[in-house]
Amino acid sequence: MNRTWRTGLAIFFIAVIAVSAISITHTLGRSWRLDVTDQRLYTLSDGTRAILAGLRQPVTVRLYYAQTAARKAPDQIRFYNNYYQFVRALLQEYVAHSDGKLELEVIDPRPYSDEEMAAIRHGLRRFQIDDEESFFFGLVVQTEFGVTRTIDFFSPDRQQFVEYDISYLIDTAVTRQKKRLGVLSPLPVMGDSDYMAQMMRIQGQQPQHKWGIIQHLQQQYEVFEIPIDTDTIDSDEVDLLLVIHPKDIAEQTQFAIDQYVLHGGRAVVLIDPHCVADLPDPMSRMQGPPPSTASNMPRLLRAWGLEMPELTFAGDRRLAVEGPTAPNRRPEKIIGILRLDRDSGSFNPHHAVSANLNQVAVMFPGALNVLEDSDGPADLAYTPLLMTTERGNTWRAGSVAELLSPDYEAFMRRFVDGTEPVVMAYLVSGHFRSAFPDGVAIEPDELEADADFDAAGPVRLTGLTEAVEPGAVVVVADVDFISDTAAYHRSIFGLIPSGDNSALLLNALEDLSGSAHLISIRSRGTFQRPFTAVDEIEQQAAAETAEEEERIRAQIEGFERQLNERLQSLEGEGRGELINQAILEEKREIELKLLEAEQRLRDVRMQRRRQIEGLKVQMRNFCTLPGPILTLLIAVGIGAHRGIRRRYYISHASDA
Repeated sequence: MNRTWRTGLAIFFIAVIAVSAISITHTLGRSWRLDVTDQRLYTLSDGTRAILAGLRQPVTVRLYYAQTAARKAPDQIRFYNNYYQFVRALLQEYVAHSDGKLELEVIDPRPYSDEEMAAIRHGLRRFQIDDEESFFFGLVVQTEFGVTRTIDFFSPDRQQFVEYDISYLIDTAVTRQKKRLGVLSPLPVMGDSDYMAQMMRIQGQQPQHKWGIIQHLQQQYEVFEIPIDTDTIDSDEVDLLLVIHPKDIAEQTQFAIDQYVLHGGRAVVLIDPHCVADLPDPMSRMQGPPPSTASNMPRLLRAWGLEMPELTFAGDRRLAVEGPTAPNRRPEKIIGILRLDRDSGSFNPHHAVSANLNQVAVMFPGALNVLEDSDGPADLAYTPLLMTTERGNTWRAGSVAELLSPDYEAFMRRFVDGTEPVVMAYLVSGHFRSAFPDGVAIEPDELEADADFDAAGPVRLTGLTEAVEPGAVVVVADVDFISDTAAYHRSIFGLIPSGDNSALLLNALEDLSGSAHLISIRSRGTFQRPFTAVDEIEQQAAAETAEEEERIRAQIEGFERQLNERLQSLEGEGRGELINQAILEEKREIELKLLEAEQRLRDVRMQRRRQIEGLKVQMRNFCTLPGPILTLLIAVGIGAHRGIRRRYYISHASDA
């Protein structure tokens, strides 16, 4: 056998060994996984593992993804390829931890196939790409008893909650039905009904759309609206109660909330000293005194051991967001809008509602204080959920009118740093007492239609004076954090969550609903990591150049004032040629000085930009150079080793 044949056979056997090794490793190492992501995105949470451990029947999970159609689709569809890879890898983790109870089927529904008909039959969303190809990306969970749950489409707005959605489907398919969530609010959070929306369009008016948070809640709960003037809330019919901006609600409604909690009901109450979502229209402001934008229930809060002072807000310089940047001006911070984050210690790490939150934005949040001399019992427990840093403090607004026409610079000037955090959300638990121990007196015509009363005068409603069993209430001193403005942003795919605003409310409701497994799944990180190193360089460069920038801006403003004065002098002086010529010369000198100052300001900013670009080059070199350098070093080492071995053999051969 000549040398060529030996080389060919060696290459063939090396290829066979490599393919066999890859196949064996792929099979045996299927359960050997290593999650190296910073936020453990591919690691199942304890709640999911508990749900999988509790499975007592086989469950089939079918992942429908039109992979062939996606390759022919535009960029907006091809975007989902990475998302699909993540979902499939996560489902494989489900299978690995299910002890054989979970079976995964990945299906590419081709046109006119049985798989495509099954996807349509299960109600998965279908996007037509061309005359034949359709795009599907959904999930079907089915038990051996025929119970079916579906995710009709893996929308980007649920990417942060994808593990929760999958676990929720499996949990509800084998254990329980949706809980009933009652929403009580004077705001149009539920949107207009189909009939009302159609009538408003006919009249040329814009109908109210359902809030994004309600759409999310409807995926997990059976959501229905409770009348704002109700006098009773049955805890047997309402599993969870969500009160949003209870502005000027009647005493009878507060009594209904009070009795609901005393009967063992769980509630999330969102109040606000200034609700931006409730701003009056400009015409109503001109017709008289500005209407209040605040909501509070001081009597109920006092029974729960809390208070929220009026026109008083939580503030923190570190958490305040930056406003729009004006030309030649440093961005001003808005003390009324705070961006809470994990690094600042704004979330209670010891409670499931807030432990896994990353970032929450609040707008003009109030301050909640625990009353030592409250009307409630002393055994109530208060768990803070949201808070400022230790440098946080409260600040006050003079009136409602001042809030409707805000002067953010004035708000910041009156703010003084504090020495301890300001709490904006509490979980209150324990044995509650009634805020209305003597009941409430209401007129008969204010009772619900089915109320069994027949009296000429006021009717007194009475109920429990103390809870029959321990209860829990979550109170948040902000409403705007769940509004579409703060909690979502619009894209071509619809509403997409901004931070963890919606996750905070979903966590609170899930915790109150009593599900200990699902609560640990809710918000486990984002897929877009912040550039913290770049942010630190920008902050350091801004601090180093702040004094010089401020001095240059002062010079520019002075030159601009002088220039305006000279222009006015040029217009106001007589027509004397010598006078006008002198003013024009001085004007040119000021313009030159102004250009020089602006050039110095650009140089200062360029210095900051170079630092950031230098980091970019360093990171690029760090990511790209080690591989080639390591390969080159290995090649050089192997070459040197072979050379040494060759000389060794030649030397020994000559000696022999």
